[in-house]
Amino acid sequence: MEEIALYGGAFDPPHNGHVAVAQAAKEVFGLSRLVVLVSEAPGHKGTHLPVEARIELARAAFPDDDVRLDPHARTIDLLREGEFDDPLFVIGADQFSDFLGWKEPEAVLDLARLAVAMRPGFPQERLSDVLRQLEHPERVIFFPLEPNPAASRDVRALAAAGEPLDGLVPPAVARLIEARGFYRED
Repeated sequence: MEEIALYGGAFDPPHNGHVAVAQAAKEVFGLSRLVVLVSEAPGHKGTHLPVEARIELARAAFPDDDVRLDPHARTIDLLREGEFDDPLFVIGADQFSDFLGWKEPEAVLDLARLAVAMRPGFPQERLSDVLRQLEHPERVIFFPLEPNPAASRDVRALAAAGEPLDGLVPPAVARLIEARGFYRED
């Protein structure tokens, strides 16, 4: 059976850290398929660009993957639709440390296994605290990730100032941000 992994986010914009997580997950888990889900209206934060622009940027960042709209504000609502059978849901350690605050975290683990990207130096006790409180911690798999300094807020600030984005975003994303004037102040 084909292993399917889901990787969701606002991708506002997608940066090299996002790409590194996706690539590491593909390599570690031998994934034949990665579905990149661009959240229309993330339940945990606002966005700066409309979803259509973020999908265009995500397609540039993840050209070999299946990039789609995720119309759900919460992960559990996506998983309950039943399109994906026991997928790996790829997240970063930061998101996992907040996992108990997600809508119905135990139900998420019933419908998907979590693949958590671990960058060096992330406080292990934050992750252990979450694992101890889960009914099915065996459904959480950690995988290593090389550190990457890229952050969407920094990319937006540089783009707003007309500064180069070299080393922070894939070249195709940088070209789109420049060509469309994304994140520039009016």
